[in-house]
Amino acid sequence: MFITQSLSTLNYVEVCFSPAEYPLYRENFELVVVIDVLRATSAICTALENGISKIKPVASVEEAKSWQKKGFVGAAERNGEIVEGFDLGNSPVAYIERAAELEGKTVVLTTTNGTKAIDIASEKKTVVIGSLNNLDALCDWLLTRDENILILGSGWKDKFNLEDTICAGAIADRLIGSGHFKADEDSTVAAKFIYRSARDNMFAFLRASSHRRRLRRLNLSDDVKYCLTPNNLTTIPILKDGFLVRLEDAQKEFTGQARKLDISAS
Repeated sequence: MFITQSLSTLNYVEVCFSPAEYPLYRENFELVVVIDVLRATSAICTALENGISKIKPVASVEEAKSWQKKGFVGAAERNGEIVEGFDLGNSPVAYIERAAELEGKTVVLTTTNGTKAIDIASEKKTVVIGSLNNLDALCDWLLTRDENILILGSGWKDKFNLEDTICAGAIADRLIGSGHFKADEDSTVAAKFIYRSARDNMFAFLRASSHRRRLRRLNLSDDVKYCLTPNNLTTIPILKDGFLVRLEDAQKEFTGQARKLDISAS
């Protein structure tokens, strides 16, 4: 039998459409899920699942150049294109095609929207990365968390966009539907119903979206198709000491440290 908790004891899950609105939502949330479906968070999930060791997200090209000089693989994107002087942008397909070459490496990444959102959210205790690609794995993990969750869309240059809202709505719909979370904000209600309208044919729903049109003009249709494919990944990236790593790696490290403390205490 399915039993729901009392509404007074439920944690909140809310959707914030863009970094510009983050100050309005920042209080009372311990965990932030950052989303940039086209393409930063899809690329981050893909890169870590395909063997990259760590990703250093930075807000500016200048910061990325500084880390690149330290020997990190440089990845920078602005307005959908690779920035001059960098080897990679934020194409998830590129991280698959170059997996053997990049295995075990650390990448510094800056993008138009996604890394800015990560930087803003980094003040919080826990920051994880979401996409349509890791949707089920992420939701399964979030359902184990006893804390308030904010889903932060990266948007497009601080403006609302459809693809991040659809992904945020999918996460909110799953968490609220579990009976363990509630929402008060109209942004969450809107995201949930936009997702429900789009879920049976996201490609058609997003055909006219502004960023999909931008990427199509840049001949990046393969990236778009990949990013809009749900559940082709299981990796959940988490921000730890300024770097994005695989959640399972962070958990293993924590367990190892705890064992060392137990041994030293005994």
